[in-house]
Formats: sequence, C-alpha cells, structure tokens
Amino acid sequence: METETGYFFMNRTSKNPRVLFVTPEISYLPDEMGSSSSFQRARAGGLGDMSAALIHALFYKGVDIHLALPDYRTIFNSQDLQNIQNRLNFVHQKDSIERIHLAQDSAFFNVKRVYSSSDLENITMSLAFQREVVHHIVPEVRPDLIHCNDWMTSLIPAMARELKIPCLFTIHNIHTMHTLLSQLDDNGMDSKTFWRNLYYSSYPGDYQETRNKIPLDFLVSGIFAAHFVNTVSPAFLEEIITRQHDVVSDALMQELAKKKAEGCAEGILNAPDPSYNPEKDRSLFREYSPESHLDGKKSNKLYLQKELGLKVDPDAPLFFWPSRLDPIQKGCHLFTEILYNIISRYWDQNLEVIFVADGPYQKNFHDIVRIHDLSNRVAVCNFNEKLSRLTFGASDFILMPSRFEPCGLPQMIGSIYGALPIARDTGGIHDTVSQLDIGNNRGNGFLFKEYNPNGLSWAIDQGMRFFQLPIAVKSRQIGRIMKESQKRFCFEKTASRYTSLYEKMLNRPLICREKTNENNPMITDLCPSSRNQTQRLTYP
Repeated sequence: METETGYFFMNRTSKNPRVLFVTPEISYLPDEMGSSSSFQRARAGGLGDMSAALIHALFYKGVDIHLALPDYRTIFNSQDLQNIQNRLNFVHQKDSIERIHLAQDSAFFNVKRVYSSSDLENITMSLAFQREVVHHIVPEVRPDLIHCNDWMTSLIPAMARELKIPCLFTIHNIHTMHTLLSQLDDNGMDSKTFWRNLYYSSYPGDYQETRNKIPLDFLVSGIFAAHFVNTVSPAFLEEIITRQHDVVSDALMQELAKKKAEGCAEGILNAPDPSYNPEKDRSLFREYSPESHLDGKKSNKLYLQKELGLKVDPDAPLFFWPSRLDPIQKGCHLFTEILYNIISRYWDQNLEVIFVADGPYQKNFHDIVRIHDLSNRVAVCNFNEKLSRLTFGASDFILMPSRFEPCGLPQMIGSIYGALPIARDTGGIHDTVSQLDIGNNRGNGFLFKEYNPNGLSWAIDQGMRFFQLPIAVKSRQIGRIMKESQKRFCFEKTASRYTSLYEKMLNRPLICREKTNENNPMITDLCPSSRNQTQRLTYP
C-alpha cells in the first residue's frame, strides 16, 4: 500500500523486503552489486570496513540490499585503474539490478578524503549527502527498511519517520556535530517537515524560534528518531547508558537508555572481514595456519625486520600498534610516557615496536625515536593496509590501551593471526579479550583496567612473562587461540544478527539463500520516537 508521500511501498510485488544501507564510507563491494562496484571504494576507518563486510555478507546471503554512498569522484578516479580493470573482468552478471546509488552533489565531488579537518565542511557534506538520499535515492530504491550509520547519516531517521519507513541507526562511535535548522534549510532539506523528530540542545518552542536559535545534536537525533538503535558491541551499549566515560553527554546517555528500556536498542558485535585469514592472506611474506604458526610468524618477522630496518632477530618480542594515533580515544599518549622505559627494560631481549598508523600523535613517536636513537628498535609507519596485514602476521602482541572502544577489530584480527592483544578492559575489548589463563587453557590476551601508563606497563610485563615461557607452552596456547578466534570472530554471525534485527523491525522474514535463526521471535510494533524530548510519538 502506498503512503501519502508516495515513497514507501511495503506491499510491493517483490517477495523479499528491500534494505537501503546508508554510509559515508566503504572499503570494497561485491562485483555483482552493480556495474560500477569496483570503482566505489572510499575508506576512512572501521566504519568503511564494517560497511563493506556487512553488505558483502548480506548480499551473498540473498538479502535485497542496496547501498547509498556519496559520489566521491576524485577519490574513486584515483583508484588503481589496472586493479579496477582486473576486477571488472571477473564480474558475473547474475543480477541486473543496480544496487549502488551515488548521491550527487558538488560538496563531495572534489574531496580527496572522506572526512575533512573542518567541522563546517563535514557538516556541509553530511547535509548534502542526506538531502540527496531522501530526495532522490529513497524514491528510486523504495526501501522497506533503511539502515543508517553514525552521525553523517543521523538526520535520515527523522525523515524516515515522516515517510513511514522503519529505520535502524547504528552507532559506531560517539562523535557528533551540532547545527541549526536554518542551515538544514539553506542546504535544501526543508526542516519544517521533520523538525519535531530531532533532538535539540535545549527544549524547543515553535518552529520559527527553534530554527534560528537552538542547535540540534546530530548523533542524538539519530537515536531519538530511529525505530531501533544498535551499538557495535554489547559492552559499549551498557557503558553509554551507565555513563562510564566522561566523553558521553547527558543527552546521549539518556536517549540511548530510553531506547534500551523500550527494547529498541542492542549491541551487535562487529567481526573482521573474512579476508583476515593467515592461511590465505597474500599480504604475508609467508602464509600459515594454527599448526604452522611458529615457522610462519618467524618468516614474516624476519622479512619485516629487514624491510623496516629493525634489528634482525627471530626471537625478538615484536609489539604492533594497529590503531590510529588518536589521544582522545586510543590511549597513545599513555604509550609515549613509557615507550623508552619499556624498550630499555627489555633491551637485552631486543624488544621491538612497529606503528602502522596515522594520526596527530605520530610526530610524538617520531620524536622519541629520534631523541633516543631507537630507529633499530621502533618503526613508525603511515597506515598501509598491506603493511598492516603483514605486521599482524609477524607480531607477537598488539597494543590497544583505549580510553573507550565501541568495538575494535585489531584485537580480534590479532587473535586470529596469533598476535595476542595487550589492551584495556573496555567496550568491545571487554567482549572479545579475556585474561590468558594457561593453567585452565583459556583466554586470549592481557588486560588492564585503570586508564594510566602504569596499567599499560603492567600488562606489557604480563605479555613478556608469557613470551619468556618455553616454546612448547607458548605454541600450544597460540595455536588454541588462533583456532578459537577463527570460529568466534566470524562475520557470518554478525550478519545473521543484523538479518534477525531487520526481520524484527519488518515483522516479516527476509528471504536468504541460507536461512538463519529459524525461530527468530517477531515483534508487532516498532519503538516510538520522542517528541520534543518529553512526549512519545506513536509509530505510524
């Protein structure tokens, strides 16, 4: 039946409900999704990886999935043309439907990266993207459900309510922006049609007064208006609603807590892309399995040490920093305070550290290396995916002393590759890392709780105690961890959770090639939004 808007057809002739996945970034796409799928790659971080892996998994399960993505023409045109051509040669035209829908606006035609260093530019791109999704892509796709991701898509749930389309909003991080309704209008969004579904910094009065005076909160608006909300790990959801981090605002805590109390919020743990497999990863100098990890990791370590100018020693403990060098979230400033002492403490064991990460704190580590002449013990490298994968394959440990961690993938990837995580017990790390207990043959890493340099230093010492055990003991534990992690951190499980959530929201099953969760309980109503932060709307 068609609604008054003319956009939404819940009872279209198609047997399978159609899902529109809206994201500002993507790292790759299945070739069969459309004629241009090989060209659309614009990654900034974990959201791009998660978006790619989830779309890939859902597409090959048979879900009628469509993607809305900004038309980053400069980024797309800068891809390696030979690689693109090689991929295009293997396209199988199993599905003639074009599933990639590019939002057309000059705001992102000429950008060279997904996000700008300017908040104003990011807001402008976000508004242009969301306007094009609602005005052009939604009418073209006619989705039964919209899945939005992070603050760059967080106004779409408010508009989806007016269009009577169920909307899932996924929180990948707690970063947000603020702006006025007048700026939405200036960017062609006609805020008067959906302004009551947004969340404001103070109680809004009438439209005209609110339009020019009261800023809206992007991220909280997405939570406020969405029918369902999810975080990318169960622990991080609980940490937000109990405000365990001082970076969580009152509004974020309160609105997410309301959704959780209504049964309309849950944590769905991300998982690494299936390509992270040391038995098949061609980025490695030598591929290896849980049974052959001793020789495989040693070969990768020797190769990497030579490539980066480190001291060549197959028995040197190698630590890997895999996350962006962001002092607000990732805890890199904790490591600057102890790096020299750690290197000195284990100088005779030739302890080495490799950073493969961009970010504002990279210069600090370059300075430490230069001042203390540690160039043969510490390598600080810009992010490069192939180098990052190789370092997972060569390393003994990965470092993740995060202040907060919505999910985190490196601790899972490290466990799959036999590089044990040394990490702070928070968020997604809490859900994926447990203290190694050799006596009971369980656990996969080394955790600390207090967010300070001493906690990180203690955890590194625990890792080194394990490293100094007899080879047979270490090898047995690492092989066990690799096998368990390959089974546990599987994106098929993540995709099945999202499929089940889509079914709950639609109150109807998705038709998949491999049906999962046959006994999935359905619910008959969707979660209401709030009106003006105090009154609840009835779901239309």
